[in-house]
Amino acid sequence: MSPNPTNAPFFLDLPVKDGQPQPLVTAKWAANAPLATLDQYIGNIKQLHALAFDAGSKDASIAANNKILDGILTTYQIPHTYEEYDGDHINRIAERIEQKMLPFFTTNLSTEMVKGGKKK
Repeated sequence: MSPNPTNAPFFLDLPVKDGQPQPLVTAKWAANAPLATLDQYIGNIKQLHALAFDAGSKDASIAANNKILDGILTTYQIPHTYEEYDGDHINRIAERIEQKMLPFFTTNLSTEMVKGGKKK
């Protein structure tokens, strides 16, 4: 969205710096937002082996955007999983990594691929 190789430790620019809005960064984030770019990349998205995303119910804007994304992917008939959990953006992280993310990766990531992108 707004990479910056000189801005450690995260190496990106945020839309607010020292309490001041950063319009250029905000514009970059808006231009590269998933909902803004989804239609142009739908062919690539259809090639994914698995797709899952979630949002905390107390993250109103993220949850709302993810619900829209869920609907668009459903309209395009792209298999995916969307879950809204009770919480916000930063709580229950360890629990969700252990119970959701790691099992998802275990099931869906493989180095044993054959021609055509199918698992052995």
